[in-house]
Amino acid sequence: MGIGFSPAAGDALLAWLDHLRALDGASANTLSAYRSDVAWFLSFLHEHHGESLGLARLATITQPDMRAWMAHERGRGLSARSLARALSSVKNFMRWLAEREGFDPTHVLAARAPKYTRKLPRPLTEEAARAVIEQVDLQASEPWIAARDAAVVTLLYGCGLRVSEALGLTGEAHPLPEVLRIRGKGDKERLVPVLPAAREAVAAYVASCPYPPTPGEALFRGARGGPLSRRLIARAMERARMSLGLPATATPHALRHSFATHLLSAGGDLRAIQELLGHASLSTTQIYTAVDATRIMEVYRAAHPRA
Repeated sequence: MGIGFSPAAGDALLAWLDHLRALDGASANTLSAYRSDVAWFLSFLHEHHGESLGLARLATITQPDMRAWMAHERGRGLSARSLARALSSVKNFMRWLAEREGFDPTHVLAARAPKYTRKLPRPLTEEAARAVIEQVDLQASEPWIAARDAAVVTLLYGCGLRVSEALGLTGEAHPLPEVLRIRGKGDKERLVPVLPAAREAVAAYVASCPYPPTPGEALFRGARGGPLSRRLIARAMERARMSLGLPATATPHALRHSFATHLLSAGGDLRAIQELLGHASLSTTQIYTAVDATRIMEVYRAAHPRA
């Protein structure tokens, strides 16, 4: 099915995206996902009713319409998780449109998302995380590249940064301060304490790097001097986990999960961890309570005497 709907509906979608960009600071990736989800929804309604739906017609969407759309999306292969995300996008759009146009969106908002099992993050053990950093520091042919890769993974594990956040650091960040100001998803700022090990790793990289740190340019450089790509960090992590016999879940992002899980295990406050990670919602951070509980139960089952 091609995407097609009325000009009025298209204009409303663009206005909603502009609203999210201007007032909520939504990231480009988030806006792209919202645009796709709602466009498919509007296009389905266009095909389902055999007519171009204007704004007045959108105000009359029924529960059967919502059920038909969700069945269609599952039929074209959308997973329960992806459909739940798409439904959330549609609800947000219709709630905004209802406030602007003055209609009741209850039939849309009452639609229930399909149930799905939320995948828990797979953190590394503290020993494995340290081993990864050490292995990454040994495996590159060029000493400065080894130091670079070690500095990046140390930031991921030691500061809980996203890969994009670590690679987004520019020359002004050196030398790393005790508290780093990070601009993360949705252009939201947060303050992240920097461990001495992270400062030392970055300093060692800068000292050996043939490209001096330059304001406005990437701190972490590729072999030819351009910005370091996340693909190269993923490759370095893959080589390290294969050398250490770690599972495929030991990815660069798993180091960020490990940072949060190990803080929680050490008694860290959940809201403080939320701030450090830059999660907009506490529910996102609460995943780690389930991870920690799973680990505790594994230890319990292994240690408890059986009758």
